[in-house]
Amino acid sequence: MTAGTTLIGDRRRSTLERMSSQRHQPSRRADARPLGPPPAAFYVIALVVTVLIMLGLVMVFSASAITSLHRGNSPWRIFNRQLLWAVIGGAAMVGAARVPYQSWRRYIRAGLGVAYVLMLLPFVPGLGVSVNESRAWVFIGPLGFQPSEFLKLAILLYCVDLLSRREKEIANLRRTMGPVLCITGIGAALCVSQGDLGSAIVLAAMVFAVAFIAGAPMVPMIIATVATGALASAFVFSSQRRFNRFTAFLDITAHKDYLSYQVYQAMIGMATGGVSGTGVGSGPSKWGYLPLAHSDFIFAVIGEELGLVGVVAVIGGFLLLSYFGVQVALAARDRFGMLLAGGIVAWLAVQAIINVGGVSGVMPVTGLTLPFVSSGGSSLFVCMTGAGLLLNVARNVR
Repeated sequence: MTAGTTLIGDRRRSTLERMSSQRHQPSRRADARPLGPPPAAFYVIALVVTVLIMLGLVMVFSASAITSLHRGNSPWRIFNRQLLWAVIGGAAMVGAARVPYQSWRRYIRAGLGVAYVLMLLPFVPGLGVSVNESRAWVFIGPLGFQPSEFLKLAILLYCVDLLSRREKEIANLRRTMGPVLCITGIGAALCVSQGDLGSAIVLAAMVFAVAFIAGAPMVPMIIATVATGALASAFVFSSQRRFNRFTAFLDITAHKDYLSYQVYQAMIGMATGGVSGTGVGSGPSKWGYLPLAHSDFIFAVIGEELGLVGVVAVIGGFLLLSYFGVQVALAARDRFGMLLAGGIVAWLAVQAIINVGGVSGVMPVTGLTLPFVSSGGSSLFVCMTGAGLLLNVARNVR
């Protein structure tokens, strides 16, 4: 294990040195506009994100119309709300893609402070609402949002900014990794205190990915990873009910009537879809058999109504997004752009893996949405903003 860790560290160090020497060569400013058209990666990322959003809108309507109607609401209710957030998110994505990403650095600390304040709102009586045993939602009149979604982006930007400014002090635990781990730990603790373990996992994975890309020492990262896993396990084991729910995926059939009911119904739906699916709007799972069909379990509706073709298309879309996002990070003009692109890719990829894994029964269900696809205004808005920042870096590659 020591030899393997040393080999990985040596290869990563040589890659960072090579990229650093390339970036320090005389060139235009990092925040200058490109002289030519954007590279192919820019258009691929934009196309994939747009297709995922459009698919999500269609599937949200398909998955929510019947249940909304049975509750006495308009069948368009959830779709209209998702469409409104998509329009707002589209404006944020365009703005994030066009304003030079270096310009956002001056607002990072203020944004982190606002995100922390928002994370306290779920504990305020009259504002915080418990949804699926997690007190992670805030409702101000008709407006509802999940503060942890904004926290992900705020902590990502803070860590990327710090690690890019202190490149020469990356091995200094007190100056560099200490603040990164402290900020991340506070954010993860706030998520866990709300009962939102999924967001805490994504947050930790995202920051560890950025630290790895930045060239952080391997030993402290391994220790922090083990400590994070131990704390997450302690949280799961702290309640017998929580432990049972978290480990129910190990024997879905035995718990299909209660703990694994959603996953079992999701698996039935995806099996029913076959190769080509039952057709959009024709899947029976959403007729009350599959709770949260339009949000956490929308991937099951896609598998049922679009079949294996839809499943491959969605997974392939995230694979394309990840691949071209990594290429953008490797070709970024500066360290901040490299870490920003790598962090966004890690965030979206990890969240998609956890959601798909939970729906398909190979991982515990954590309540995370499928980026760009699931119903959820704050999730869609923040994911689109992150995609805009990734496009911004892609517009300015070497």
